[in-house]
Amino acid sequence: AAAEGGEEGPAESKSNSSTANVIREMREEAIESLRNGGTEKDSGGQQLVVHREVDVSASGTKSGGGAETALALPGQTVTGEKEKPGGNILVKKKSSLKIPTPKWHAPWQLCTVLSSHLGWVRSIAFDPTNDMFATGAADRCIKVFDLAKACVGAEDALKITLTGHISPIRGLAFSERHPYLFSAGEDKMVKCWDLETNQVIRHYHGHLSGVFALKLHPTLDLLITGGRDAVARVWDMRSKQQVHCLTGHDNTVGAILTKTSDPQVITGSYDSTIKLWDLAAGKCMTTLTHHKKSIRALVQPSYENTFLSGARDTLKKWQGKDGRFLQNFTGHNSVINSLALNDDGVLVSGGDDGSIKFWDYGTGYCFQEMDTIAQPGSLDAENGVFCSEFDLTGTRLITGEA
Repeated sequence: AAAEGGEEGPAESKSNSSTANVIREMREEAIESLRNGGTEKDSGGQQLVVHREVDVSASGTKSGGGAETALALPGQTVTGEKEKPGGNILVKKKSSLKIPTPKWHAPWQLCTVLSSHLGWVRSIAFDPTNDMFATGAADRCIKVFDLAKACVGAEDALKITLTGHISPIRGLAFSERHPYLFSAGEDKMVKCWDLETNQVIRHYHGHLSGVFALKLHPTLDLLITGGRDAVARVWDMRSKQQVHCLTGHDNTVGAILTKTSDPQVITGSYDSTIKLWDLAAGKCMTTLTHHKKSIRALVQPSYENTFLSGARDTLKKWQGKDGRFLQNFTGHNSVINSLALNDDGVLVSGGDDGSIKFWDYGTGYCFQEMDTIAQPGSLDAENGVFCSEFDLTGTRLITGEA
């Protein structure tokens, strides 16, 4: 140790050299003892441990590399720390975090193109029997196709064309309990078509601007429509009366989901929020503000209580009961116009730039992506996917494009 005056006297230098000699002797004795197969206890209680600077400053006592008991400096206590393999080497613990493995899905490919509409195809709906599907377009027509014939590209696939709207048709839905087809358009009109007579039998008046989304309630005779007047309207299917007007959004209601359990109605809006509604009270239960861009598409699986929203920034997966955020599906850098999901867990997102991505719904893994091909007579700049729908078996996907 240095003297207080800052200079080292002869007495101090002599004690330093004698201390060094003692340490050298102790070290030699300890090494000799270990060579002979003994332990530190054999060295008459004299203990020596050499610490690196970082070890001393970090934690003080460390376990020795290869000794049965830890050596401690005088005045230190030895904790019950287990010896690590290799002495003071840090060993990485196994993480309890489990990385989900995506389910394998077969690749998808284009098989048929139906060129029948004269405008952008904005809506698709499948019949509950899976025999036919209807498409609505910007040419103001609803066309009903035979699914089996359409899949092979037969010329007589088109069954009938329904006219009556005076603006693009943005929403279509077949009723499961009645021979009815419901349609909604940008002309503020919501119509009910009787498929036995192919005529309009009901009008639902009330929207102040174009209607952009339409859904039927799965168990009740209710029809929910949303549009540019920033509200979702709940209609009694039979009496044509408006049951509720779900207000709260600041911009166009672009997507609607309906469920049997609360929240029975979920709306996505161009104001970048999602609202979960109490249908009995007609009040908003929860507002989800995670998105930064307009929400144009919502989809939910039939096998679990979750749902997914699509916007320009990302796809987001939510818990269905309370709207708790679960997961981001990142990678589709486009305006998401449509989402479709089958019972096999294949999610399809269609972009405004014509890009289509296929995802595993359970893990959010994108297993396939492709770009649509502009058809003869269509502009490359208008090459977008505007709507998409799986048939009831989940093996056929139909997309509506320009």
